[in-house]
Amino acid sequence: MKLELPRMGHTATICPDGVTAAAALEKNVYDCLLVDLDMPGLNGIEVIARLRQLELDTDCVVLTGKSSLESAIAALRHGAFDYLTKRRVADKRELANKYRAMKRRVETLEGSSQLVGESPAMRHVRNLIQKVAPTNSTVLILGETGTGKELVARSLHDQSLRADMPFVTINCGALPENLIESELFGHRKGSFTGAEEHRVGLFEVADGGTLFLDEIGELPKSMQAKLLRVLESGEIRRVGENTSFTVDVRVLCATHRHLEEMVVQDEFREDLMYRINTFEIDLPPLRERIDDIAPLTRHLLGRFRPGIQSDENLISPDALSALAEHVWPGNVRELANVLEHATILCDAGPVQSEHLPHQFTTRRLLGADPVRFGVRTLREIELEAIHEALERHNGNKPKAAEQLGVSLKTLYNKLNQASTSSKTA
Repeated sequence: MKLELPRMGHTATICPDGVTAAAALEKNVYDCLLVDLDMPGLNGIEVIARLRQLELDTDCVVLTGKSSLESAIAALRHGAFDYLTKRRVADKRELANKYRAMKRRVETLEGSSQLVGESPAMRHVRNLIQKVAPTNSTVLILGETGTGKELVARSLHDQSLRADMPFVTINCGALPENLIESELFGHRKGSFTGAEEHRVGLFEVADGGTLFLDEIGELPKSMQAKLLRVLESGEIRRVGENTSFTVDVRVLCATHRHLEEMVVQDEFREDLMYRINTFEIDLPPLRERIDDIAPLTRHLLGRFRPGIQSDENLISPDALSALAEHVWPGNVRELANVLEHATILCDAGPVQSEHLPHQFTTRRLLGADPVRFGVRTLREIELEAIHEALERHNGNKPKAAEQLGVSLKTLYNKLNQASTSSKTA
C-alpha cells in the first residue's frame, strides 16, 4: 500500500502501531483509516474509538486475519465500515437512484449551458470554447458584469472530459478575507475562533472536476500567493494542518477588471496573472451584439413562460424594438431582469412595450438626440445601472450588488466615486 497508493494519486501515512496512528489523527484529517485488529500499544478498535472522540469524519476499514463475529460487531459499533449484506445492496441501489434524481433536479435548476446568439462575436466565443474545453488548461474569462462569464465556465466544463465530475463555483468578492482560505482549502476543528467543526474546502469538493473562481480580481493579495502555490503544485493544506495532499482540479477564472492595470497598481500578482491566463476568452458586451437581443429575448421568455410555444405570443415587435434601442449597461443579466419584470405584468398575452420598466418608455419619448441629451460616459452608464438596481431592490445594497454581479465593496466604491465627482463638480 505504501508503494501503490501514491501511484494511484493518494497520500499515505504509514504508522507502525496504534499509538503512532492515534497521534497522527490528532494532527491531520484523513479520508480513510486502515487498521489491523491486533496491534501493539493500542489495538484497531481502540484506535477507531480515539478517532470518534476527535469527531473526525473519516471512514474506517478493519483488516484482520481473524474473522470472528464478536470482533466484527465490536468494530462496527465503533464506526468501522460495514459488511455488504443483501439489505445493504438494496439500500445502496436506492441511494444511487435518489442521487441520480437529485442530479437531474440540480441540472434543471442550473439551466442549460447553451450560449445563445449567432453574432460573429458569439460564434467566435463558441469556437474558442470548443477548442480549449477538452484540455486541462486554465482559462481566464473576461467581460463586463452580466455578460455571462459563469455560463461560459459551465459550457467549458460540460464539454470537457470532466463533465461527469463536480462543477464548483465561488465568488471571490463575496466572502470576508478571513474566510476565503477556509472556504477554498478547508480547515480543522479548533484551528481558529469559530471553527467548531471540520470543513472540507472547495478544492477538495471539486477534486476530479472543475473549480470556477469568479471575480478573481477581488481576491485579497494575501490569498493570491497561496492560490498560485496550489495551481503550480496541485497540493492543498487545510487551515490548522501540517500535511498537504494532492487534488486533481481544473481551475477556470473570470473577472470584469483589468488585471494588467491591477498589476501596475500592485493590487494583483503578476506571476498569478500569467499563471491563470493560459487561455483567454473575452466576452463581448450586449451593446456590441445587438443582433443577439431578439434570440436572447425569446430564449429568456421561453424560460420564464414555458407554456407558450409561439414567438408571436411571447413579445410584441414594438417591445422588441424598445429592447434593441437600449444601451444595456448590465448586459444579459439586465435583459433577464427586465424580461422577468415584464413577464409579471403582462399576464397571459405577449410582452408589450408598456410592460417594460419605466426608463424604456422615458427614453423612447425623449428620443436619442445626442446634441440635446449628450453622449453618456461609461461611468454614467454604470451609475445608471447601479441606481436602477437599488431602485428595484428598495435601496438594499447587498441585493443590488448581487443583481449587478459585483461585490458589495465594489458597489460602495462606485457610489463613493460618483459622490466625490458630484461634490467636485
